[in-house]
Amino acid sequence: MMLSILALLVLIMRARMHPFPALLIAGIAAALGAGLAPADAIAAVAKGMGGTLGGIAAVIGLGAMFGVLVEHGGGVTALARYVTRGAGSKVTRWMLGTVGVIVAIPVFFDVAFIILFPLILAFARRFALVPLAFGLPLLAGLAGAHAFIPPTPGPIAVAQQLQVDLGWVMLFGVIACIPAALVGGPIYTSIALRNGWLAPGKPLSLSDHVETGEGFDSHIAKVALGLILLPLLLIIAGAVAAPLGLPEGLLRNIIETAGLPVIALLIACGMAFFAMRPADAEGRSALRDAIEKSLEPVGVVLLVTGAGGAFKQVLVDTGAGQSLADATLAFGIAPIICGFLIALLLRIAQGSATAAMITAASLTFPIASAAALTQPQLALVAVAIAGGATACSHVNDSGFWLINRYFGLTTAETLKSWSVSSTLTGVTGFVVALLLYPFV
Repeated sequence: MMLSILALLVLIMRARMHPFPALLIAGIAAALGAGLAPADAIAAVAKGMGGTLGGIAAVIGLGAMFGVLVEHGGGVTALARYVTRGAGSKVTRWMLGTVGVIVAIPVFFDVAFIILFPLILAFARRFALVPLAFGLPLLAGLAGAHAFIPPTPGPIAVAQQLQVDLGWVMLFGVIACIPAALVGGPIYTSIALRNGWLAPGKPLSLSDHVETGEGFDSHIAKVALGLILLPLLLIIAGAVAAPLGLPEGLLRNIIETAGLPVIALLIACGMAFFAMRPADAEGRSALRDAIEKSLEPVGVVLLVTGAGGAFKQVLVDTGAGQSLADATLAFGIAPIICGFLIALLLRIAQGSATAAMITAASLTFPIASAAALTQPQLALVAVAIAGGATACSHVNDSGFWLINRYFGLTTAETLKSWSVSSTLTGVTGFVVALLLYPFV
């Protein structure tokens, strides 16, 4: 089994193989090496994939659709301009970190960055500062929420792999994300500005620059904010209804039902459709096309997630996971630290934060299971994994090059700015989880 885990790491880190086939190959090899017949090995893989995807496929798909509905109606830009209206340079940077956290909950990292990039340039012109002064706070918020707060795919998949209630992951994800985004964003940016560390770059020249005046619909901004918070509040309420002592009955049943992730996102999608739907036929057609396009990257995420579930199931069925857990715990390595280190290693090696989270969760599950952790503790392990997968964005990360090209930076300048910011964001989130871990 240790050989199969080593082979998995070699395939992903050295051979640069995509995590989907790498996880399948390692899982099948582990099953065969443990003495399972070929048919039983394939059955274990199929069981793991089916069990994992059955719980999260609809949630990830609905999350992608929800983001498109909010973004297509102009809610993302309106919300950003509403939150930062009339603020000075320093306050604007802090507000952009907040905007990044809010916007990345329904909208993918790269999409949100591209949408709001003209606004970054407008602020840079208005305050006569380098674009990175406003870009890093926004990016830290986007990266933090993308990794820590469902319904983005990474934390949903990790919650499923660790068998922890999504409401707890949301709750602790929000608690960890806020200081993480602030440290990696506006706090680091203020220090970097004072020391002259931020390069001016040669930003892309866009024709649709956004002005920062009052020419926007504040009603749309408020609606967008309410829509984004709606599924979070429903899911968190459903998770804490019983622990907070709400008596059994109709009210608790309604809260817990509405707090089921699929139901909460269905409600949010329905509300977003009626609030943000285009009035004309051409706009509705464009919205349908955008929704279909948003589901394309979901397919890749689901394949990697399913393969991670398959590998985890092989560890369980063969008993190798228990052996791995016993060995790890014997060395005194806590699951929360183990999850962070594995995710960080995978992030550095292969670049994708989501793939690092999914793979790290499948390897951490046996350790967490053997330690008999509570649901809140498992949620903090999920946060630690997200922290490791957020840190150290560098040249093998597609987001690194997106930022590099849009801001017109050299590779070294991107490493000194964005890579440092992403590392501070991820490590801060992990530290928050580590501090909370003994108290839950």
